[in-house]
Amino acid sequence: MAYADQGMSKNRMMTFGIVAVLHVLMGYLLVSGLALKAVKAIVQPLESVNIKEEAPPPDEPPPPPPKDIEIPPYVPPPEVSVAQEAAPTITTQTTVPAPEPPRYTPPAPPAPPAPTGPTSAAQFDPRSLAVSEDDYPPSSLRAEEEGLVKVKVTIGVNGRVTACEVAATSGFPKLDEKSCRLAMSRWRSKPALQNGTPVESSMIRLVRWQITTK
Repeated sequence: MAYADQGMSKNRMMTFGIVAVLHVLMGYLLVSGLALKAVKAIVQPLESVNIKEEAPPPDEPPPPPPKDIEIPPYVPPPEVSVAQEAAPTITTQTTVPAPEPPRYTPPAPPAPPAPTGPTSAAQFDPRSLAVSEDDYPPSSLRAEEEGLVKVKVTIGVNGRVTACEVAATSGFPKLDEKSCRLAMSRWRSKPALQNGTPVESSMIRLVRWQITTK
């Protein structure tokens, strides 16, 4: 190890010596000759050059004054009328279908009127309507009064006469009065029916007064 260290230290010393010698040579050369040549090459005699200034261009003459330009009067152009052609008329033909003839609709038959009266009239027993001389008022029988009395009677739902009035007189008040009294007390009838239901009805009957034995 000691030998190796000694060898390396010698080499370093030799290297440092060579570098030192080179620096000394370079410094000598610079100081002695090279520096002087470099200064001479830099410092050269200055040559003077005369530069001629160009003369300014001559002044241009002023432009002449403008001349007055006469403007001709305005003349309007002539009017030109251009005839315009009318647009062609386009005619279209439309076929309208003929209307259908009105259809005849027969009127509906009228509804049957609602029944307002009896559907079956009252029916009197003929035996109850008979009048004999025994039914005469005594004074009318003695006076032999005879005649035909028309009475209007009202028949109730039970078939009996509920009202009576003289529609046409016989000319004898007692016979007229006796006719209504007999109708209300003795006449019997089947009541009138409306849809099967007994209803009150009216009827006109004739009462004949006649004396058979004289």
